[in-house]
Amino acid sequence: MKALKLLFLTLITGTMLTSCVRVDDTIIVDDYVSLEEVVSNYDLWYIDYHSTTGTGDVPYLSKAFTVSFINGRLYANNNIADIGITGNGLGIVVGEYNTYNGILETHHDLDGYFDFEVEINRRVSNEITIHDIHQNVSYHLIGYQRNNFDYDKLFYENIEYFLQEYIAWERTDTVGGTPNVFDEERYLQFTPENNTTFYSSSDSFGTNIELINWDFVGSYSVYDYTSANNVKLLTLYYDGGDKEEFELRVLNDQNIELYHINSGTTYVYTGKGFVQYLKSENALTAKPPVRNSGRKRTKIIRQKVDRKVLK
Repeated sequence: MKALKLLFLTLITGTMLTSCVRVDDTIIVDDYVSLEEVVSNYDLWYIDYHSTTGTGDVPYLSKAFTVSFINGRLYANNNIADIGITGNGLGIVVGEYNTYNGILETHHDLDGYFDFEVEINRRVSNEITIHDIHQNVSYHLIGYQRNNFDYDKLFYENIEYFLQEYIAWERTDTVGGTPNVFDEERYLQFTPENNTTFYSSSDSFGTNIELINWDFVGSYSVYDYTSANNVKLLTLYYDGGDKEEFELRVLNDQNIELYHINSGTTYVYTGKGFVQYLKSENALTAKPPVRNSGRKRTKIIRQKVDRKVLK
């Protein structure tokens, strides 16, 4: 590809705007690369929400984990658990877009119109930042093709949201370890109303998830390890004062592994009752069920901890 040429803004004429994008006080121009080619060059744009800056909000970007710009159609993946399946990996169609005079114009079916200036990361070719031109907010996007999408990054950076995408997590396997009180807890639930509340139940295996009696409630925290990316420390704080610590791994988009640090027991939990987050607030009749379809992401700042020597 022809190298990008940097020209100062004052040297750019209006006739060149259809093939340029803004970078601070400069314009990046390539005679062979238009803004349409920039945004449609990748199948999926992962929204690195933790790098969002500003005080404004674009609702459809706050709900989505990925967006795609393909042939004038705007796609979004609002779930983690079924990503790679819905819409052949692109998600659902949520609106339209256009690139005009160097501006990325989007129209979301529910949220309306939003226009962005697009900043290319000159050091990393698959990263852009889009700046809302009418309000103070910018979103950092990382481009992938469907066959090389970084699923680990998606799951582990947004593990709290993944845990919310099933009505219940049922224990389906137990391996090793010494007997402990957590052996009796067969179901877990992580609610979408916030990112800190969990419930647990000792109901019998096979209980209808809508009939589970949630025996315990408390708060939870997810910690990053300083030396490992694909495992997290999950701590459950029970309202009665008890605390349980686990190493949390994602096995796939329906199964997680919890290694109980004190007992050395490995539990496998399987998600039951997939909750689909659609673009519509009135999609409660959809199947699979929709719960809190207006869920928005927030910045998650995790404490980093050193990994303990495991038993």
